[in-house]
Amino acid sequence: MKNMTLGKTDMEVSRIGLGTWAIGGGPAFGNKDNKEQSIKTIQHALDLGLNFLDTAPGYNFGNSEKIVGEAIKGNREKYTVITKFGITWEREGAFFNKVGEQSLYKNLSKESIRLEVESSLERLQTDYIDIYMSHWQSVEPFFTPISETMEVLNELKAEGKIRGIGAANVDVDHVKEYLKQGQLDIIQAKYSILDRQVEEELLPLCKEHGVTVQAYSPLEMGILTGAIDKDYVAPKGTARYGKKWFEPENLAKVVDMIELWQPLCEKYDCSIANLAIAWILAQGDNINVLSGSTTPEELDENSKALDIQLSKEDVAYMRELAEKIS
Repeated sequence: MKNMTLGKTDMEVSRIGLGTWAIGGGPAFGNKDNKEQSIKTIQHALDLGLNFLDTAPGYNFGNSEKIVGEAIKGNREKYTVITKFGITWEREGAFFNKVGEQSLYKNLSKESIRLEVESSLERLQTDYIDIYMSHWQSVEPFFTPISETMEVLNELKAEGKIRGIGAANVDVDHVKEYLKQGQLDIIQAKYSILDRQVEEELLPLCKEHGVTVQAYSPLEMGILTGAIDKDYVAPKGTARYGKKWFEPENLAKVVDMIELWQPLCEKYDCSIANLAIAWILAQGDNINVLSGSTTPEELDENSKALDIQLSKEDVAYMRELAEKIS
């Protein structure tokens, strides 16, 4: 199945969405300027039947949204666009992190959301957002209850500025509270064959309530592509630096595991990355996968996962190998 219904909405989306964190550039990705290539990648997604885009103001201080807006201009209605709120650099909030010399803050207040949505609409060059999603959840010392956040989201939905509501980086209690306050259409959660924590409670809860689960980092920042060897060292200051699977001992285990996938690549005539994505898609029909492709060629490669129907035996075999190292 190459398409799916998004949550309880009437939106039909591709089962692979294009994530644009890296497309936004900035310090986390080596300050590379690939705007022209990024626009081509977003536009090429439609050629492949991929109509689901994910962006956020926090992806290089609005740059990702600007690129998405430029890329979809003229074909806005053909795309289903997620953008986010709750991470700001323009007003006070609970400290989140620092990117380069600029600090980011968590602020999910009604007042901040009202300001954020207007800025996102302007950067995206559109008058509506398909899914408006909390990027991270509220914390002290600038805590806003989910009930208050949902109040303004429901207002924005009634006003036609957003079509649906999402939440990223949530736990079970967060999801239950969102559901109490209105319709939650989609959550984003980290999910790969190496990180399966979402399976314990979140997946069953979302399936029960008709909420789509969009898996981000299904390739663990590229480690599940087969292109990274045991000698790789993540440069300090980049998105990979300090991450669990890029530690030398863990990286070696992953490379060894991937070598055992080679017979499956031959069986399904596919790449390592295709297998990793296909494995996630095989875990349930309410699951969507976010692919962070930055070139049309990467998008071509990752989209091939949609054509792979892994057998139950191969799904179980891959899980068994992963459980031995994680």
